[in-house]
Amino acid sequence: MTTTQDIKPLTPEEKRVIIDKGTEAPFTGDLLKEKREGTYVCRQCGAALYHSSDKFDSGCGWPSFDDEIEGAVLRVPDKDGRRTEILCANCKGHLGHVFLGERFTEKNTRHCVNSVSMDFIPGKLELEETAIFAGGCFWGVEYYLQKLDGVKTVVSGYTGGKTENPSYQDVSYRNTGHYEAVEVTYDPAVVDFETLAKTFFEIHDPTQTNGQGPDIGKQYRSAVFYRNEEQKAVTEKLIRRLEEKGYKIATKVLPAKTFYEAEDYHQDYYVKKGSLPYCHGYVKKF
Repeated sequence: MTTTQDIKPLTPEEKRVIIDKGTEAPFTGDLLKEKREGTYVCRQCGAALYHSSDKFDSGCGWPSFDDEIEGAVLRVPDKDGRRTEILCANCKGHLGHVFLGERFTEKNTRHCVNSVSMDFIPGKLELEETAIFAGGCFWGVEYYLQKLDGVKTVVSGYTGGKTENPSYQDVSYRNTGHYEAVEVTYDPAVVDFETLAKTFFEIHDPTQTNGQGPDIGKQYRSAVFYRNEEQKAVTEKLIRRLEEKGYKIATKVLPAKTFYEAEDYHQDYYVKKGSLPYCHGYVKKF
């Protein structure tokens, strides 16, 4: 996953647009007529923004897209009070504006993006995103999330607390503040975050406080640690849907912190053991 530590130096023109929220002249951008298969990425941080399959010719003079890669683009009200600005979700660099209701495509959306805000990578780009879930003993959460198509890896570990590089003993018996959690790496072209989050809520009891099943303790609390605003919004939407169904949700929605990988013997626990989780199971809730 790209981080804001990967920021690249910008030319004066790139800074004028990306940092100072300027606009390049219409019909001048080097990506306007780009028609090859590939991926458009943020010029400042390299985060993937758009697939070429979502690009279309709107005739407006700037590259146009009717969809973005999940979680890649933030929408914020423009200072002019009329338009909606779009930003790279990773580095907050200015991309352009988004317009709805113009009926150029079936999605009825046009991301109007400055060429200078992007780079183009031809060919198929192997994309991956990460998500962090805590729902009791990480063995069971890992077991079920591994089964989803599009999930590349699920790593058991610790997060959310104050102790650096904690051990299992630290998390279990000392006041570290950490949760047992899993970090899921997935291909957003195959499975989206909402599917992962729905599955997470359906494989554990999100109404239980201070534990999960027979496992009691603060390290077994339920939480979603969001990587970006899109993950936060999706999680909060799903919680509202569950609450409307009568569930009293205890799951916390927290910003992601450093994730520490657990000891080797915790990884792929049930696969190695050849048995099923004892405190997790699938229950359809949506």
